[in-house]
Amino acid sequence: MRNSYDIAVIPGDGTGPEVVAEGVKVLQAAAAVYGVDFKLTYYGFGGEHYRKTGETLPDAAVEELRAFDAIYLGAIGHPDVEPGILERGIVLKARFALDQYINLRPVKLLPGVESPLRDKTPADIDYVVVRENSEGFYAGSGGCFKADTPDEIALQTSINTRKGVERCLRYAFALAANRRRKVTLAGKTNVLTYAFGLWNKAFAEIGEGEFPDVERDYGHVDAVCMWMVKNPEWFDVIVTENMFGDIISDLGAITQGGLGIAAGGNINPQGVSMFESIGGSAPKYTGRNEINPLASICAAGMMAAHIGRADMAKAIERAVACTTPRLKSLSAGRMGCSTTQVGDLVVAALREK
Repeated sequence: MRNSYDIAVIPGDGTGPEVVAEGVKVLQAAAAVYGVDFKLTYYGFGGEHYRKTGETLPDAAVEELRAFDAIYLGAIGHPDVEPGILERGIVLKARFALDQYINLRPVKLLPGVESPLRDKTPADIDYVVVRENSEGFYAGSGGCFKADTPDEIALQTSINTRKGVERCLRYAFALAANRRRKVTLAGKTNVLTYAFGLWNKAFAEIGEGEFPDVERDYGHVDAVCMWMVKNPEWFDVIVTENMFGDIISDLGAITQGGLGIAAGGNINPQGVSMFESIGGSAPKYTGRNEINPLASICAAGMMAAHIGRADMAKAIERAVACTTPRLKSLSAGRMGCSTTQVGDLVVAALREK
C-alpha cells in the first residue's frame, strides 16, 4: 500500500475555496493518523482567472493533470461570467479530455439528517447512481441553423456508443457485486428505442455472461424517479445515461438531506479521476464562513477510497456520521456552527478513531 500521493486541487469559485479548505484539513488529519503524505498542487482555474485571462482550462494544464493520482475540485461558477462558459470550459473539458466516463454519486442518509421522505431511515436510503459521463446529449453533437430567425432550428444529438455503454454497465455491475448485488437500469425503451435498445441489449448480455450472480432490474426513468421517493430501499446501484443520470442523482441528493451532503466522483478507472461536492459556488455566502463543507469532505473521502486508501475513507465517513447529529441543519447559515467549526468537528471525530 502506497503512503505518498500527488493530488491536484482546484478550489474554484465562490464558496468553493472555503469548503475545499475544510476537505483538505480533514484529509491531512486522516493522513497524519494513517501515516500518509499528500502532496497538494493548487490550480487557480475558475471565474476570476477567466475574467483576468480569458482562459478556462488550457490544454497544457490538462496534460499536467494526467500525472496526478487524483483531482480535488471545488465549485465552478461565477456571477459575472455567462453561465456555461466555465462549466463547459473547465468541468466538462476535464471530464472529456481525461476520459472520466463514470459519474459516481452515492446516495446515503446519515445519522441525524432529516430526509424529506417521511419515515425513511439510514437503513432505507443507501444506494449509488452510476451515470455514463462522457456521451449522451452532453457530448455536444448538434448545432443551430438559421439562428435568430423565425425558422431557427436547434439540434442536439445523444451519442451512445457500444464501447461507452458497455464500460459504464461493467462498472455498475462490478460495484453491485461488492454491495447488495442488484443493478437497476433506468431508461426509456418505450420512446428512446434506439439509444435504450442498445443499453438494454448490452445490460442483458453483460449481466448474463459476466455477472450472473447480480440481480438485474429495469425501470423507465420516470418510474424510477417515483420509486426513489416512495421506496428508496429497493435500490442498490442505479445505472443510466448521462442526462438521466444528471437529473436522478440530484433527486437522490435531496432525499439524503440536500446538496450540502452530496459528493460525487468523475471516474476514469484507468486514469486520473476528479472528486467534488455537488452544490454550486453559492456566491452570496462567499467569505461568510457559513457554507456547509460536509459534501466536500465526503468527496475527499471518496477520493481516498479511489486511490486505494479504504482505511482513510472509512474513517472519514465514520467521522462525518459522528458530526451530522451535532448540526442543527445542513443548510448554509443554519448549521449552528461555522464552516470551519464543522471541519473541526470532523477532525476531532476522526482523531478519536
